Amino acid sequence: MIPNPWDAGSARVLTALGFHALATSSGAEAGVLGKRDGGVTRDEALEHARAIVGATDLPVSADLENAFGDEPATAAETILRAADVGLVGGSIEDATRDRKKPLYDIGLAIERVAAAAQAAHGLPFRFVLTARSENFVRGNPDLDDTIKRLQAFEKAGA
Repeated sequence: MIPNPWDAGSARVLTALGFHALATSSGAEAGVLGKRDGGVTRDEALEHARAIVGATDLPVSADLENAFGDEPATAAETILRAADVGLVGGSIEDATRDRKKPLYDIGLAIERVAAAAQAAHGLPFRFVLTARSENFVRGNPDLDDTIKRLQAFEKAGA
């Protein structure tokens, strides 16, 4: 189990409770910043993560939402910037932030994960990249498509 600290203070508490790793939550981070989930910028998310990383000696992974952009290069840059603030892992999702088209086409979703994975695998330390399919929470409860996406993300390096 990996708990979600809301801020540096809760990261210290969770560390003292004996957990072995921490993971940020986009919803928690948005709440701390007085925003809605999905309304935090990449810079804000990374500064929030930096504060949590600085408050603990535990490994920290971050919810990097959709990598804060549509392009594969943006996904790769987000992973590199996440590593720069001390994160050792991160998750990216296949949700677009566009209500009319809530999920990336599978081809672009795979390209984004592949670019992020290439960035992660090129780091001088192990960075755990998790790729998530948001099908069910974005109104597409298609289990077969979800499995297809997740298998493709794994093959792409996540």
